[in-house]
Amino acid sequence: MTETEWLATVDHPRDLLELLEFKASDRKWRLFICGCCYRVRHLLDDAGCNAVAVAERYADQLASDAELRLAGEPVMAAVRGQGVRATPLARLALGPLYRGSKYRLVCAVNAVADCAVASGHEEAEYVAQTQLLKDIFGNPFRPVAFNSAWRTATVVSFAQGIYAERAFDRLPILADALEDAGCDNADILKHCREPGEHVRGCWCVDLLLGKS
Repeated sequence: MTETEWLATVDHPRDLLELLEFKASDRKWRLFICGCCYRVRHLLDDAGCNAVAVAERYADQLASDAELRLAGEPVMAAVRGQGVRATPLARLALGPLYRGSKYRLVCAVNAVADCAVASGHEEAEYVAQTQLLKDIFGNPFRPVAFNSAWRTATVVSFAQGIYAERAFDRLPILADALEDAGCDNADILKHCREPGEHVRGCWCVDLLLGKS
């Protein structure tokens, strides 16, 4: 895949995921799957919502292996109860629960499919998932060079608040703060100001907070 193909792909994340298999951290993978699940969280029961929330905290090392396992038990029990007839809706919350890097591509591919099918609007969901993936991973063909001088106390405070509170509507304000700090990187400023869905793991916020 070329950079042009990466940028032009808008309708399905599959090829993009395969390109990223060995290029991204477990945290990024898990947050992408969580982001897909959050898009259809209205379809999840309480156990499923809890499993996704714990998995997201686990990605940031705020939950233990034991907590992740405990959160996944009722989800696994429900899927096992359905056996081979388990529906995409039943499997939704399984994706973020994986442990071990060798499973991450398979889990991601399965999760995006389950979320898309369960939504009832597969084509639209795949488009949204592709946007989420690009929000989290950026452009792997052109990594952004970040000047540490732009990481002022104001910029970091804005970024921390956006991440903690999921207040991604504040990203344009963050862009203004970055410009005040001397940031002239077009990719960063554009990403903060362009419309579209953002989630935890957003490459720009991660860059400011030193997350990978």
